[in-house]
Amino acid sequence: MALRTSVIPKVVLAAASVALLTVTSGCSSDDDSADSSASATARGPITYVEGKDTTETGVIKQIIDLWNSSHPDEQVSFKEEPSDADQARSDMVQHLQAKQSDYDVLGLDVIWTAQFAANGWLQPLKDDFAIDTSGLLAPTVASATYNGTLYAAPKNTNGGLLFYRKDLVPVPPKTWGEMIAACPIAKQNNIGCYAGQFAPYEGLTVNTSEAINSHGGSFVGPDGKTPTVDSPQARAGLQQLVDGFKSGDIPADAITFKEQESQRAFEDGKLLFLRNWPYVYGTAAEGDSQVKGKYDVAPLPGVAGVGTSTLGGYNAAISQFSKHKATALDFVKFLTSEQAQRIIADGALPPTLASLYDDPALIAELPYLPALKESIANAVPRPVTPFYPAVTKAVQDNAYAALKGEKSVDQAITDMQAGIASAGS
Repeated sequence: MALRTSVIPKVVLAAASVALLTVTSGCSSDDDSADSSASATARGPITYVEGKDTTETGVIKQIIDLWNSSHPDEQVSFKEEPSDADQARSDMVQHLQAKQSDYDVLGLDVIWTAQFAANGWLQPLKDDFAIDTSGLLAPTVASATYNGTLYAAPKNTNGGLLFYRKDLVPVPPKTWGEMIAACPIAKQNNIGCYAGQFAPYEGLTVNTSEAINSHGGSFVGPDGKTPTVDSPQARAGLQQLVDGFKSGDIPADAITFKEQESQRAFEDGKLLFLRNWPYVYGTAAEGDSQVKGKYDVAPLPGVAGVGTSTLGGYNAAISQFSKHKATALDFVKFLTSEQAQRIIADGALPPTLASLYDDPALIAELPYLPALKESIANAVPRPVTPFYPAVTKAVQDNAYAALKGEKSVDQAITDMQAGIASAGS
């Protein structure tokens, strides 16, 4: 079976502008407000809302068509938002702030879930709305949980992978130290050693989070508000990246890299190691790629073993204002079923159902699945906080200043802590 090329996941498409996200105001609408007690058991047509479906196979349409074929009285319509994350989120916020009932189930980027929950816009998935998450990858469930309560069902996920030149490094490094020790091989071949995404945008938060989390650091406490980044572990994580730039093991031009720039550098044969998302496994085998047949993937390297990936993906949540919550709940459960999860996987989106990562047929089609399963098993969501836009800005601004040599690591972490503290004030 030919390897399909995965499209760039929505976590990437959303990344460039997430720091600019703001909550916009909407007018209340008594006519469109749902009676919560009546809607809890009510059934009928519902609308599923998510950003533009960029999969080649039309994953969302396939899932909805399958549902509709057996639910003639509870049809699901798809409201496709723009691919621009700001626009998609802004539209959802306006409808929810106005308490409108026309958006029943929401496809939320994992970084939005806490803020939507904190604002009271989502139906908690507990008691009569509880869902079975035992078969789902645990970190994906954590991404849908805020302040100890599950607010969404993990629909699809994502994790970072280490792409490496297997023709030059037959055995992938398991630790950051092992990877850096292999950098002389890159110099011997006149290429860069390692790159991730270090431009001042959401990708920098992802890469910084992976370095800090791998060293045992964190950004906020369980309440999503208390800053915790001022720690020796966080300093060690950021120092690792700063040292990489200082030594040249991370090429100087990587400070300008987003996902696609780093992808091109690897596919042009200019890097020994690359941190990126699974979609690169397909693109590196196509077109004028200089590394066809010369690369493989492994989990991200950590301090003493597998590193901590930053979790991506989308969660499906029920609007607090839906008039047909019983149908909405069943559809949310359906999204985590094996039928729907296989459609998701066939669309080259990482599923949240753990058993699919051990499926021989899927592994034959998507050889990166075993490495991705290990990556996601060790993944941590980005800071779970209702103030995410301000938090990610504090992370990006200060990490970038440290990588550029404009701030010491100590000062960058101190200022990052202050920025996160002021995010909720």
